[in-house]
Amino acid sequence: MSAVDALLDDPRRMRVADADVLSLALIDARNRTLRWLAAFDGVPAGRRPAAGDAAVLAPALWLAGHAGWYQERWIGRNLQRARGPAADTGRAPLASIDPGADGWWNPAAIGGAARWRTALPGPEATRSYLADTLEVTAELLAGEGDDELHWFRDVLLYEDALVERFAALAQALGVEAAAPLAAPAPVLPPADPLWFPAQRFVLGSQPGGYVPLPERWGHEEAVPEFEIDSRPVSWSQFAEFVEDGGYDEAACWHPDGWAWVQREGRRCPRDVEQFLHGVLLRRFGQLQRAPAAQPVVHVSWYEADAWCRWAGRRLPTEVEWELAAVHGRGRGFVWGGVREWVAGHARAWPGGEAAAVDSRLRVMRGVAALEPIRLAHPKARRFAAAERDEGFTGFRSVGL
Repeated sequence: MSAVDALLDDPRRMRVADADVLSLALIDARNRTLRWLAAFDGVPAGRRPAAGDAAVLAPALWLAGHAGWYQERWIGRNLQRARGPAADTGRAPLASIDPGADGWWNPAAIGGAARWRTALPGPEATRSYLADTLEVTAELLAGEGDDELHWFRDVLLYEDALVERFAALAQALGVEAAAPLAAPAPVLPPADPLWFPAQRFVLGSQPGGYVPLPERWGHEEAVPEFEIDSRPVSWSQFAEFVEDGGYDEAACWHPDGWAWVQREGRRCPRDVEQFLHGVLLRRFGQLQRAPAAQPVVHVSWYEADAWCRWAGRRLPTEVEWELAAVHGRGRGFVWGGVREWVAGHARAWPGGEAAAVDSRLRVMRGVAALEPIRLAHPKARRFAAAERDEGFTGFRSVGL
């Protein structure tokens, strides 16, 4: 890995990156978006995900165009860009370089399954828009302070996060060309859980550099002693739950989860074809045998919670997960292969903005192996509905 690559992969450095580093990183992110868009070039226009997936997954053309739209909206069209996080986000933006942009790629204008019914610009027009918006961003990229660079850092990490959405779509549609772009979760040798003594820990991020809304603000919390898995739950561990009839035992499930199992007719995780004599799953349209020690993936919060109940354990709280991610790496705490469900619902941190979170959603920590490594910040939080299982998400457990 070159020194430049190492710099662009550094999640902490990206949050305080100067204009020179941001310039390189923004080009890197846009090139990655273009590679993902190209992976869908051979997919027939009529191929769409199932109805349930269509409501939460967007077409590749929409995702790519949206990356450019978001960058243009908060850089080229943002009159208060230099005010950073103090900018009035409700203020009307300048006009787009493409008159149709707001109608095509603004999620407030077109959302859910409607994106699949909308006539979007074709691949070449979308690529042209991506090139034009990046050019405008590069021309405007200047400044040294956190406020002046806030929106440039924001659009970078936003575009990085779209990678998982491209991958989830490719998985749902069975796009084989996406496989080389999507690194699988690493195979991890078994290791003992880690014990942490009772202590106080600063949960969330402190001011300084770019701080995403869900991480505001850092605050101290008391943490009782706990024991946490050093690795995410593996396929072999989850297979024991399936083979023991876990999907048939209401006692293992949260009431809403049991209703979901019955409604969906689930007997194993999404994309798994069989558990007998090893796990056979479908990955980007190809049947593959999953390594037993690889983290389980494409499970809902309900499934993660059910496995923990069956195993006599529980999901970690946010503060337990974050503390272990910050202080446990030198002791063998491994994360970064899959996103991970944790306990509880989404909530705003003290002093933060309640509007930044939806309390109906569940929380994910960590990143998937296929995502840009600069997203792997231990403070990062993402949210999703408990039934969502199309993403590259697994979990780990904590002792009772």
